Amino acid sequence: MLVGTWASRGADDLTTTSAPPVPESGAELTKEEQANGQATAPARRRKPSNRSRLKLRETLGGAISPKSVASSGTGLVLAQNMMYRHSVTVYNSRTLKMKKTISDTVTLSDFGYKRYSGTSQGAPVEAAFSPDGKYAYVSNYSMYGEGFGPEGDDECTPSSGYDDSFVYRISLETLEIDDAYRVGAVPKVVTVTPDGRFVLVANWCTWDLSVISTRAGREVRRIPMGRYPRGIVVSPRGNAAYVAIMGGNYLVRVDLRTWTTSSIPIGSGPRALEIDPSGRRIYATLNAAGQVARLDLRTRRVTTVSTGTLPRSLAIADDAKAIYVVNYESGTVSKLRTSDLKILQTVSACYHPIGIAYDRPTRRVWVACYGGSIQVFDDR
Repeated sequence: MLVGTWASRGADDLTTTSAPPVPESGAELTKEEQANGQATAPARRRKPSNRSRLKLRETLGGAISPKSVASSGTGLVLAQNMMYRHSVTVYNSRTLKMKKTISDTVTLSDFGYKRYSGTSQGAPVEAAFSPDGKYAYVSNYSMYGEGFGPEGDDECTPSSGYDDSFVYRISLETLEIDDAYRVGAVPKVVTVTPDGRFVLVANWCTWDLSVISTRAGREVRRIPMGRYPRGIVVSPRGNAAYVAIMGGNYLVRVDLRTWTTSSIPIGSGPRALEIDPSGRRIYATLNAAGQVARLDLRTRRVTTVSTGTLPRSLAIADDAKAIYVVNYESGTVSKLRTSDLKILQTVSACYHPIGIAYDRPTRRVWVACYGGSIQVFDDR
């Protein structure tokens, strides 16, 4: 998830000039539309996301098994293909064409980890982007090669003995892995603070949060979390992070100045998180309950709605008026209005949709299908 701000356009944002108007941001024109002169037609006012509707645009296949998809907000979408493909695939978010397949094979000694000889492989699971758009940070579920023991597992405790894993840094200019950082066992969700100083990583099996300093180029602390930490969001001000504890019924709030923690009840089994641009409300999937929850951080009031069986990941629209949720066992995507959690639309997706991302430049929703495809929906 890219941490940043969301922009909305109102009626007062449109101005008239003598120069030919430019099409609205995110409104892609086809060759036929351009040929018909629509490239210089007056800009259409964008519908708010709570009034637009999802429509399947394309299904992407190939040598992929995506656990997650993530939008850079600058024209790229990355799919993390776990140990099934040992790769990250990179797509142009406008043309929907694959730009590159990045192998997860690295020589860790090149990044200062001399104890690992030869090459190692990872298992890319989640990704997040630096605020300046230069880098992607990708967590690896497990590592493979000399010096690494058994593959990680979802059923584990800190005493299970699984090896620490690594987060890769990918240059978005070269689309190559240019650094690696050692973190805890079976890292999953990763995010970056708004100032770009820290990368936060939820370590599933060591039940803690790794804090990577981008200045120091290494992990600088680990913070105990509780049983099975997963989703992470950071407040827009950058003063606090919130971590979903999937083995419990609460979030852990981390003060990013003092590194102290406190807990906030939200409901059973919180998995994925999003935060609105005001920093007041957090949205969470409650996986086992089949619900989406909205937490008001001021009042601590929690509102819930049922969306489908095993809701997994979620994403928020650029104007923060709608959120999108993938329901793993139901094979659907639900679109909810953020103001009251009303379900606006439920569309059939693929078998086992597991990851979702909102691409702001195009207003498209990308869905990772664990069976080996990606579905792209227009939201207009």
